Amino acid sequence: MMNYMAATPRADSAVSEQLINAEADSIPPPRAPVFASRPAAIITGLSLVLIAFNLRPVFSSASALLPEIIAHTGLSSFGAGVLTTLPVVCLGLFAPLAPRLAQRIGAERTLLAVLLLLAFGTALRGFQSLPLLFVGTALAGACIAIGNVLLPGLVKRDFASRTGMMTGLYTMALCAGAASAAGFTLPLQRMLGGSWSLALGAWAIPALLVALIWFPHAFFRKVRTKHAGFRVEGLWRDPLAWQVTLFMGLQSALAYCVFGWLSPILRERGLDGVTAGVVVSVSVMVQVFACLFVPSIAVRCKDQRFVSLSLIALAVTGLLGFLFAPLSTVWLWAIVQGLGQGGLIAVAMTIIVLRSADAHIASHLSGMAQCIGYMLAAVGPLLVGLIHSLTGSYSATAVLFVLLGLGVAIFGWGAGRAAHVNARTIAI
Repeated sequence: MMNYMAATPRADSAVSEQLINAEADSIPPPRAPVFASRPAAIITGLSLVLIAFNLRPVFSSASALLPEIIAHTGLSSFGAGVLTTLPVVCLGLFAPLAPRLAQRIGAERTLLAVLLLLAFGTALRGFQSLPLLFVGTALAGACIAIGNVLLPGLVKRDFASRTGMMTGLYTMALCAGAASAAGFTLPLQRMLGGSWSLALGAWAIPALLVALIWFPHAFFRKVRTKHAGFRVEGLWRDPLAWQVTLFMGLQSALAYCVFGWLSPILRERGLDGVTAGVVVSVSVMVQVFACLFVPSIAVRCKDQRFVSLSLIALAVTGLLGFLFAPLSTVWLWAIVQGLGQGGLIAVAMTIIVLRSADAHIASHLSGMAQCIGYMLAAVGPLLVGLIHSLTGSYSATAVLFVLLGLGVAIFGWGAGRAAHVNARTIAI
């Protein structure tokens, strides 16, 4: 029998716990560093924010240049769909490795390796070679998967007294990275003599610079070997856990359709490349505001069902507006879609916390939702490419967006119920 509870009494704690600690099961538990001075704390906080900035350009930079990549390499629309899908698949495949790597070599050193390999994978995309483009994209996606899992826990651990502020900065950095790549990659290509590959590879430079900043923090801090001291039973057999996972996966599918294909959709409709990139940037930055205010609304409701339905309606309406409404209204749809999509991401993360009885269950439910959810999310951009390849137009993707929206609504209704997943934490 599920343990039903009201969400409202947990409102404050849910907001502060939105950053899920992937090392919750570690024994001994990871300790926050003792900063020698205020500037040291500021540098560490800034480093974490800059790391977050580098976890999104891989997605939106390729999207901004998809028409150029297709024209210069002969890549089919389906092949382009595989390219946009590949890093999302890696998010699901490699996320489970993050806690194990952190337990063996420490979260800080793992993040340093992530930054270096992310820079290397991104640089491989700069050699104007299709095989290296795919290899570099996969390597970058694997690094982002590990960073996605570990970084929120570090932000929460190192700045426990500033969780709200750091959550906001972390979220803004993620969106700023995506928006910057969407808006500046095409102008960067023109500055580099029209080379799409150099424009993609240039995004390795910020990751490498942040790795240099992070190096002292990673290597001059004593690391204690940890092991998993807890296990969670019953999670994978629980229907509510699967509803949370499918809600996360399907809303992510919509999100990565936007990251991967919105710019090509707008360009096919007649917008020039730079304007299309700016529209995507605006939509992504609007997500920041939704991520900041939606959780506080969601946790104060009796449950999150109607919040989820309202947000998915906005997200799908915005996508349909991009496809069929007059181009003169495109800025309106950028705001509508950004509010809906950003709110969905925030609600999905908040629901993981609200449906969990303790931090250990939240960590495992987050791992389940990311592993299965991102594998499911990868289908979205792949299907967009397949539909365009079969029909020669993006208009038919409206059916896909509506079906994904219905799936998000159905599983969001189940995941939004005020209940705990039927799982328990056991010390080992």
